[in-house]
Amino acid sequence: MKFTLTATDPGSSARCGVLSTDHGEIRTPIFMPVGTVGSVKGVYHHDLSDDIKAEIILGNTYHLYLRPGLDVLYKAGGLHKFENWNKPILTDSGGFQVFSLTQIRKITEEGCTFQSHIDGSRHTFTPENNVITQRKIGADIMMALDECCPGDADYKYAEKSLTLTKGWLERYAKAFHESEPLYGYDQTFFPIIQGCVYPELRVQAAEHALQFADAGIAIGGLAVGEPTEKMYQMLEVLDPVIPKDKARYLMGVGTPANLLEGIARGVDMFDCVMPTRNGRNGMLFTWNGIMNMRNAKWAEDFSELDPMGTSFVDHTYTKAYLRHLFIAGEMFAGMIASEHNLAFYLDVVRQARKHIEAGDFAAWKEEAVRKVTQRL
Repeated sequence: MKFTLTATDPGSSARCGVLSTDHGEIRTPIFMPVGTVGSVKGVYHHDLSDDIKAEIILGNTYHLYLRPGLDVLYKAGGLHKFENWNKPILTDSGGFQVFSLTQIRKITEEGCTFQSHIDGSRHTFTPENNVITQRKIGADIMMALDECCPGDADYKYAEKSLTLTKGWLERYAKAFHESEPLYGYDQTFFPIIQGCVYPELRVQAAEHALQFADAGIAIGGLAVGEPTEKMYQMLEVLDPVIPKDKARYLMGVGTPANLLEGIARGVDMFDCVMPTRNGRNGMLFTWNGIMNMRNAKWAEDFSELDPMGTSFVDHTYTKAYLRHLFIAGEMFAGMIASEHNLAFYLDVVRQARKHIEAGDFAAWKEEAVRKVTQRL
């Protein structure tokens, strides 16, 4: 697996590249739809591939480990075959989900023990068995097991947490290189840079993680409670530290504006549940701004959802129709909104690539952020 830089923007740290995998090439910057349990909620795979033009999707190790379980996934030949998706897949380690289970998990130097949110059964993730778990799931890109430090943690806690993550990474890398892919194609893993909002810890984490990085590296522990400006500051701190030939993945981020600001600071890859989760609840992201489709103002608006966009659903459904579906409680409303939002997010990174290649991304980004953040 290899990352190749193809263009840079003279006015920012934005760049374009290609991440080559055995399941296809990923053009960066890229947004990755989240398919937590083997599906992107409410979206057909043929729509994801052909219309939304997703180049890679995510699976969640914690959820897939619990259900359907590793035996089923192994017998199916891995997640690609199980969910019938022939493009690249990335899996997280499950560390963030375990972090979220504050009341029912225990973290030690050995690993993290947690109770299933489904039936209360107890399980343990260690760096070693996490490698085995992700090998059986079969993602093209695996994430190293880490502890996701809270965004408001004090320095002492963040430092202790980072020490734990560094130790886990060393064990994870050893286990990864002592194991083999199970399904006949190459896999790689990304180390994760932690360190909360403390620049010196972030740099320390990056320098350690880079010893184990191959095609790329992930930036974790952001958008977890810290102010947005702190997130941007950490990206600026890390930009000169991470070599240009490594793909940079900002985990779990975020809004369209977050994507654009992250790209300006050198980020290549993003994921977030926001397009589908907010879509199911009636929020649409467009090039003109953000719309709440339950508002009465759309009841007799027969214009396209996003006249400025290229989303495949825009020319099929009107604002009035989508509002009607939401008010009527039709599940089709969430499907349309989810597909629209994902198509919009993929259009955001596609337009970003065009402007990086043209050399005018920095100026274009300022106006684009202003438009996508306004409420309609």
